[in-house]
Amino acid sequence: MTLSAILAGLATGIVLGLFGSGGSIVTTPALLYLLDVEPKSAIAMSLGIVALTATITSLQHWMKGNVNLKVTAVFGLFGIFGTYAGARLGVITPVVVQLTLFALVMYAAAWRMLRPARPHRSAGAAAVVNEEVCDSGRCMMHVAMHGIVVGALTGLVGVGGGFLIVPALVLLSRLPMKQAIGTSLAIVAIKSYAGFAGYVGDVSIDYGLMAVFTTVAIAGSVAGTQFAHRISGEALKKGFAIFLMLVATYILANQIF
Repeated sequence: MTLSAILAGLATGIVLGLFGSGGSIVTTPALLYLLDVEPKSAIAMSLGIVALTATITSLQHWMKGNVNLKVTAVFGLFGIFGTYAGARLGVITPVVVQLTLFALVMYAAAWRMLRPARPHRSAGAAAVVNEEVCDSGRCMMHVAMHGIVVGALTGLVGVGGGFLIVPALVLLSRLPMKQAIGTSLAIVAIKSYAGFAGYVGDVSIDYGLMAVFTTVAIAGSVAGTQFAHRISGEALKKGFAIFLMLVATYILANQIF
C-alpha cells in the first residue's frame, strides 16, 4: 500500500504542477482503485491532499508572477461558500451520480479548451480588451458567479476544480494560460480546504495515508511546475484538454462496466 501511495502521490503532484489542476482527477481514482479506500472517504481525502499540494505549488507560481491575486481573492471567497454547500450535498449524493457528473463536466471543459480562439483585430487591441475585462467590475462579478457555481460542483464531485477553473480563467476572465494555471492553483487550494471541511465528521479519514500521499505529491508538484515553464501556453492548453478526455472516458467506463 505504501508503494502504491507513493506512486499515486507522485503522479498527482506532477499533474497538478504541470496543468494547474487535475490533482483530484488522479488522486480520487488512485484512492478508490489502487488503495481500496471507500468512495466517500476517497472523495474527502482527495480534497485534503489537493488542498495542501496546491498551496505549495501555487506559492511557486506566485514567486514567478503567475498568480492574479485579485481574481484569486474574488473567485476563492465566493468559491468557499459554493464548495462547502456542494460538499454537504455530496455527503448524501450517490457515488455513481458524483462520478458520472464529474466525467461529463470534464468532457465539457475539454471541448471548450479545444475550441479555436476567436480572432482579435490586433495584438494591441487584444491586450486592451483583456486589460479592460480583467479589471472591470463586470468581470469581477462574473468571476464571483463562476466561483459559486464551480465551487458547488467542486464540493459535490469531490475535486479541487482546477479543470473547471482554468477554462473559466482563460475563456471568460481572459487570463493568459500560464497565469490561469498559477491563479487556478491558488483558488483550488482555498476551495479544497472548504470542501474537505464539509466532509469531515461525516466520513472516515485515514490521516496517515493522507500524510504519505501528500508528502510525495508536493515533491511531484515541484517537478511538474518546473517543467510547465518550459512548455508553450498553447501546448499546455491542448495537452490539458486531451488529458481531461482520457480520464473522463476511464471513469465512465468504470461506471458502466
